[in-house]
Amino acid sequence: MPTYKITISGQVQGVGFRPFVYGLAKSFSLTGTVSNNEEGVIIFITGLKNSMQQFYKKLLQNPPPVSKIKNSKIMEVENMKFADFNIVPSVKSGQVNLPLTPDFAICDDCKNDIQNPENRRYNYPFTTCVNCGPRWAITQTFPFERNHTTINDFPMCIECEKEYLNPLDRRFHSQTNTCHTCGISLILLDNIGNIIASASENIFKKIAKLLSVGNIVAIKNTGGYLLCCHAENAAVIKKLRIKKNRPNKPFAVLFPSLEFLQNDLKLNEFQLKSLISTERPINIIPLRNYKGKIALNAVAPGLNQLGVMLPYSGILQLLANEINFPIIATSGNIHSSPIIGNNEEALEKLQYVADYFVQHNLEISHPQDDSVVKFSTKFFQKVLFRRARGYAPNYFDFQINSEEKIMAMGADLKNSIAFYPNEYLYISQYLGNLENFNVYNRFTSTVNSFISIFEQQPEVVLVDKHPGYQSAQFGKEMVQKNKLKLVEIQHHKAHFSAILGEHQLFSEKVLGVIFDGTGYGEDGAIWGGEFFDYEAYKIERINHIDYFDWMLGDKMSKEPRLSLLSLASDEMMEVLKEKFTQNELKTYLTLKKSNSLKTSSAGRLFDAVASLLNITDYNTYEGEAAILLENKIRNYDMKSCRSYLSAPEKGISGTEIIKNIYADLKNETAKKTIILNFLFTLAFAIIELAKTKNYKHIAVSGGVFQNTVLADLLIALAPKEIKLYFHKELSPNDENISFGQMMYYLNIKQ
Repeated sequence: MPTYKITISGQVQGVGFRPFVYGLAKSFSLTGTVSNNEEGVIIFITGLKNSMQQFYKKLLQNPPPVSKIKNSKIMEVENMKFADFNIVPSVKSGQVNLPLTPDFAICDDCKNDIQNPENRRYNYPFTTCVNCGPRWAITQTFPFERNHTTINDFPMCIECEKEYLNPLDRRFHSQTNTCHTCGISLILLDNIGNIIASASENIFKKIAKLLSVGNIVAIKNTGGYLLCCHAENAAVIKKLRIKKNRPNKPFAVLFPSLEFLQNDLKLNEFQLKSLISTERPINIIPLRNYKGKIALNAVAPGLNQLGVMLPYSGILQLLANEINFPIIATSGNIHSSPIIGNNEEALEKLQYVADYFVQHNLEISHPQDDSVVKFSTKFFQKVLFRRARGYAPNYFDFQINSEEKIMAMGADLKNSIAFYPNEYLYISQYLGNLENFNVYNRFTSTVNSFISIFEQQPEVVLVDKHPGYQSAQFGKEMVQKNKLKLVEIQHHKAHFSAILGEHQLFSEKVLGVIFDGTGYGEDGAIWGGEFFDYEAYKIERINHIDYFDWMLGDKMSKEPRLSLLSLASDEMMEVLKEKFTQNELKTYLTLKKSNSLKTSSAGRLFDAVASLLNITDYNTYEGEAAILLENKIRNYDMKSCRSYLSAPEKGISGTEIIKNIYADLKNETAKKTIILNFLFTLAFAIIELAKTKNYKHIAVSGGVFQNTVLADLLIALAPKEIKLYFHKELSPNDENISFGQMMYYLNIKQ
């Protein structure tokens, strides 16, 4: 009988692919072997030709649920003889050339195991199988085998090994298999390190009790620490805000169950699907007809939306089983620092934040924040706010043809890195703001981890043109040290290239609209409200929000009143006098007269509108003013909207918009109406400019397009002949810069 070699590439390691192949081969009475290697899964198989064809067809059509096949090929090879079909150990003969497996939420079967008193894994918080559990969080190198992860510190007991070797068991060749006997230990401590409990069944009851009476508990989850407290207790939430140095930024809320969540909040089908997916991200849900008891103003001050999630690990599920109230579950860090994954670091840095700690002895190689998504209310446009656990570090459905090994260092504010060392593109989890020393260290360690895993040094390093960016400085040092090629790429052109790349629009003529807070412009100005033309592998800046004064550096992004001062006309002096002391106003107006640095920032225009409407004069977190503006809009009728621009097809004037908003304010127009008109003005101007210049494709990127009302208005206004493109798998904010740098380098003629 002939022998065939089948090669499968894609997300096929750590997903139960080999056990699945084993069972399928057995069902067709085929003999051979299946193994992992550095490129995916390799199958050698013999048997009747018809059976092998059916086997191959079924393998591709119905693979394991969390796998993603990218490529497959089958070829006849020299005849081999096999007595049976077996899973054989992985043999790595080259460098890694396959996707890295992300973390998966606990599956229903494992959830049932830990809740069943008759099951030997009852109350065991680290229960996993081939379909679920941590992967990237515990990865040290690839191929994905137990001895390449931190789970390797826990040798399997006899019972676990029986499961691992039993083809009929769900844990057949499950690399993360452990149990009470051989597995990971959980302990509850006070904040000076005294152990209070160590048995799982007691720990979760005690945590629930501690939370119920108003304590803050730092829980080491499978991807890093979470700071938790009772979401209905305004006093403890206020205490957490003070200790975490997070005055207003909303907290995420973990609900004990889907049923509990649906009793409190109405979910649409898109939100429901997302909340129970294997990625299990936080979903931002509008608070329409909210029926629960959460201390909303403490959890999400001034907002009519709530970030919610469901238990996605055994630890969180066992805690959920013991509570009858939702809890805050926010990243375990001090505000602006990276999420903590190490026990000693957690006790040191969170000692004065948390009252108690839940720790375990599984090492976390890659700590990750929870991912965050939101769906728009009218057209259900998905917007990814943060791409981390469950999504990173892969980027699928993408083909790059380059002989060079390329690393993109991204931006500084919401950093991620991208690496192209083989046939695949890898984009790290969200890392944070590199101005923070600890985030910068996480950034450099992630760069080194990628280089180590793939055993490849980049040949080309891509950085932002901003001369002060930490990411750019690190990239330049790396280039100098290793004699690599350096390419600097303008920030907003990287944004545009990211959306072009995500939708593979390089053969089209496209209008790019990039709206964000700041970016170093090629003319020395601070860009942030840009219109680009793309055609024939060239990007040209064709328009921008009219320049206005950029004042006082980073202070401007933190004080929306400064953006208003920059855009305000003389008739608004009375408004400004209410926002500044006499000395401040005199000083700032003098600076304005002599100022030479200009900006086209859409983010600062949003700030100015928020200040003029007395919504906020200070941002306590990034984008706060813009979020508060969108928050004022609930139900609306676009037919009543009007533009604040007299000639929107020619571009956007911030001064004209502010002047007309001020006139509406004096006429006592409702703030909700003004904000809707403002967003309509931006959307209308984009569409009119595209129509005037005969564009059939509009691609948008930048943090401003996290505004889901703006997205819906664009969709509603776009005529049938114009197609809109929004980010699907990446965030519109600066997290996509590393991917955009990669796309620019590979596709744009410089």
